[in-house]
Amino acid sequence: MPTLRDTIAEDLRTQITTGHLKPGSRLPSEPKLATHYKVSTPTVRQALALLQAEGLIEKTHGKGNFVRTPLRRITYTGGAGVPFAPDLQTTIRTTIVRARGHIRTLLKVPSNTPLTEFHCTTYEGETPRSVAHIYIPRDLAPTARLASPSWPGGRDTDRTETQETVTARLPTPEEASALRISPTRTVLTITRIALNSTGRVLEAALLALPSDAADAVFTTHPTLKEETDR
Repeated sequence: MPTLRDTIAEDLRTQITTGHLKPGSRLPSEPKLATHYKVSTPTVRQALALLQAEGLIEKTHGKGNFVRTPLRRITYTGGAGVPFAPDLQTTIRTTIVRARGHIRTLLKVPSNTPLTEFHCTTYEGETPRSVAHIYIPRDLAPTARLASPSWPGGRDTDRTETQETVTARLPTPEEASALRISPTRTVLTITRIALNSTGRVLEAALLALPSDAADAVFTTHPTLKEETDR
């Protein structure tokens, strides 16, 4: 049975998706919504939090809640470093770091191993659409460059396996800041590691995209054995 929070959120969601509440328009204040729906202000805030997480509204402190202009959805293709499209631009910052914590575990290297970190932010115009941190052991990619959709690994001849884990969660403070989104808006995160035939990890990538404006597509090609078994 729907809760009061869900009922209010569904009513406002319908008004937004049908165009009754247009992009850029300001929602009534929380006290006015509470009076309208005959509920408490905390219940209204819970309903608005749902809509913020879905990316339908955004809250501007001191001004109120506004209907967001829908973003064009972008597509992440399995195995890529960052989303690529003709109208997307990617800025890249390269630094040298040491393998620690979660990154060391993903790369399966000793602590403090030198790594090249690529910090990539993809933009559509002035709007950030994705942020990625890509880590490669220094002995594998001392001078990697943006050259192809498989960048920055650039070692497709060595790569024999790619493992990707997709998760939906709330953004970290760093992700929320880089993507310019509310901390209550969910992100789609992709953790990708590439391995060679010996099982060595060639690179580890951590990618985050606003989940309400992104899709992830993975294509599976049958192996020779699977083809034979048909």
